[in-house]
Amino acid sequence: MPNSVQRWTLLALALTSLSACGTTNFNTPSVCPPTKEYSREFQRKLAVEIETAPDGSAFPEALQDYAELRAQIRTCQ
Repeated sequence: MPNSVQRWTLLALALTSLSACGTTNFNTPSVCPPTKEYSREFQRKLAVEIETAPDGSAFPEALQDYAELRAQIRTCQ
């Protein structure tokens, strides 16, 4: 029994020593997703739909969140 404990101990030490040699790259490049370009006409149509949306509509708030996300993506590129 003591011999097998010694073997497991040696194996554990060897694996620990080898894992310390591994390199990790924490400077991975960020990948920025592309943003879709919308035509002026589409933007005007969307603006009209937002302005005429009934009170309490959820989509104008969601579009504001989307606009902020697009701004963040533009700074990423």
